[in-house]
Amino acid sequence: MSKHDIDPQTQVEIEAAAFRRLRQHLMEDRTDVQNIDLMTLAGFCRNCLSRWYQEAAAERGVTLGKEEAREIYYGMPYEDWKAQQTEVDDAKKAAFETAFKENVEKGS
Repeated sequence: MSKHDIDPQTQVEIEAAAFRRLRQHLMEDRTDVQNIDLMTLAGFCRNCLSRWYQEAAAERGVTLGKEEAREIYYGMPYEDWKAQQTEVDDAKKAAFETAFKENVEKGS
């Protein structure tokens, strides 16, 4: 079976399930991975996912503010989630700065 054999509604449902699984993985299974780690290695983080959620809602006529989208994604107010996180060390900050510069140079 190829993507072309899947009806559009089923494809949307599969993609939504994959997103929910990614969210669960990042929010429940890998709470040890900080946003800065994700940004350094993958070029996106949980905040990006909440922003993409907000943008997808806007494309469908649903208005969500930044904090509303974050609360939906994080399952709690962002400030509450942020308060649970540990301080980022200087080595992680330096690695992020290097990765960010490389991504900018690549045009990401």
